[in-house]
Amino acid sequence: MKQDFTVALNALERLKEGNKIYLNTDKGVGDVSLEKRQYTYKNGQHPYAVVVSCADSRVIPEAVFSVGIGDLFVIRVAGNVVGEYELGSIEYAVEHLGCRLVVVLGHTCCGAVNAALEQNHGLVAHITDEIRRAIGDEHDTTKASVLNVKQSVAKVKEHVVAGGLLVCGALYHTESGAVDFEL
Repeated sequence: MKQDFTVALNALERLKEGNKIYLNTDKGVGDVSLEKRQYTYKNGQHPYAVVVSCADSRVIPEAVFSVGIGDLFVIRVAGNVVGEYELGSIEYAVEHLGCRLVVVLGHTCCGAVNAALEQNHGLVAHITDEIRRAIGDEHDTTKASVLNVKQSVAKVKEHVVAGGLLVCGALYHTESGAVDFEL
């Protein structure tokens, strides 16, 4: 179990280092080569972390963490909310792929968080109602994004239990590209 937790901490460090690379480059640096595609086709995927991210087109976890094919198990949903499908996906990555790190990645200027501050109808209400439960009376959108991440982290911790599993929140600053971990 201690070894699994060390694996999780090493994975977290890899994400932090990858974000530093991202902040200092103009091009994607993850390995998307033919060799890597063929290797993962033949040998399967072995991601070192799960990232639950907003579906916002400005937040691309593989780019933000400077990784390529097979490195991350990414789950994207508007507002980085966590429900049964997301929990099932996380559980799969933990139990079947051996991931020991789960990061819930929210971001500044989140449209889903902004939408939660308004009245919504239709299917989007499933997302905005969940966010509204997380943010309560908070109207500062950055603080609301952090509260929303914290709620998703709590849900993952409550429902996905495994020895040596590290679950943490992070906030991507859309304006700069920097990521703050462990909110």
